Amino acid sequence: MTILKIKFNQQKRVKLAQGVWLLSWFSVLAGVVIFGMGLFLKVELKKRSEIMEHAESHLVPNSLIVVGILSSVLNAFGGKICYDSMDPTKFAKWKPFLQPFMVLCFLLNILVFFSSLFCFTMRGSLEETLSLGLRNGMKFYKDTDTPGRCFMKKTIDLLHIEFHCCGNNGFRDWFEIQWISNRYLDFSSKEVKDRIKSNVDGRYLVDGVPFSCCNPSSPRPCIQIQITNNSAHYSYDYQTEELNLWTRGCKEALVNYFTNMMHTMGALVFLFWLYEITVMVGLRYLLTSLLSITDLENPESESEGWLLEKNLKETFKSLLERVKKLGKFNQVQSGEDSQENGEVQTVATVS
Repeated sequence: MTILKIKFNQQKRVKLAQGVWLLSWFSVLAGVVIFGMGLFLKVELKKRSEIMEHAESHLVPNSLIVVGILSSVLNAFGGKICYDSMDPTKFAKWKPFLQPFMVLCFLLNILVFFSSLFCFTMRGSLEETLSLGLRNGMKFYKDTDTPGRCFMKKTIDLLHIEFHCCGNNGFRDWFEIQWISNRYLDFSSKEVKDRIKSNVDGRYLVDGVPFSCCNPSSPRPCIQIQITNNSAHYSYDYQTEELNLWTRGCKEALVNYFTNMMHTMGALVFLFWLYEITVMVGLRYLLTSLLSITDLENPESESEGWLLEKNLKETFKSLLERVKKLGKFNQVQSGEDSQENGEVQTVATVS
């Protein structure tokens, strides 16, 4: 029993072919846009690669790039089929490719849907990646003379300035690491010796932050050293006064930045998925209405188009049978190969 059967005459088929042809070329343009979004997101993530620990975050841009390329290619191919469908002689050459093409369109829609889903579900992985990357990057902040780490100070400082943030989870993260290089410490000073001796790991820890954590809009000159010492600054109370530092952590700032970007892209990709379903449905009706023409000598005769030739249960069963047949074919092939190998070994033994 066919599902959603519709009767078509020649005029309706031509109008449907023209409409699906136009929609297909809009899909090509949309695929180019999605490819551009994926490329833009990949570049943005590459910019922050020094403070990102894992590469899982590139799953979203990579999937968008693949979706954009496949969508543009398949929809251009579909547009060509729709254009040739108005001429029976040209359409005849496409008949062997129609079923594989519809399968590819179906698989593309699944990929588009999951790409949209990835855009909404990668926040947790992104938080973990940035948390580990920022924590390691802050440890290397002082290593300006170490090859491979000499640009980490510049990277962290620019990050603070651009995103109005400080540290990983907040400015207090800088209290737990040595961010001042030993080359700028006077080891003959009693204060420096006492601070290093008071730490188990022999690090020089201070209640201060890099100057890039300062908020330039604050009316008071930046207090970046001895932040928790009220007596070190005039008319200053660490507990009650609003600090002139960025209080938001860089992990939160970057996660919000990339999450908002990916959510916007995910919404656009989801709309594109709905649009692609419309194109695929129109293409399905067009192809079935053309293939069901009984009077081949009279192409203007009426025909029927449908969404599914059988109901959902029968369609699912037929798909399972095809998969089983494919599995049995592979088993037979492997059995024949092993039998041939056995015969070759027997002949070799006899000889």
